[in-house]
Amino acid sequence: MTSAADLPHFGTVVDRRPHGGGIHGRASSYVVQDEADGRHYTFDYTHIVTEGFRTLHTGERVRFHVSPTDAWRAEFVIRLDQPDPEVFYE
Repeated sequence: MTSAADLPHFGTVVDRRPHGGGIHGRASSYVVQDEADGRHYTFDYTHIVTEGFRTLHTGERVRFHVSPTDAWRAEFVIRLDQPDPEVFYE
């Protein structure tokens, strides 16, 4: 049985801080605002699911799950609006 906590959330990255994330607190940390209820959750680059460089920009839409151990932490963050690779080759 799936609980509401297991369901994915959708939101927008509203803040990017240059430090506070990662093992030593030197990596960027992010704040995402849930589209459904307006709550804010934090995460760092280790929670971004992608290949290659793990970074996001404010304003980007993401899908995420809420940590079962920390109700304020987003995890398994996936960018929804992927850039079109063709733009880089024009």
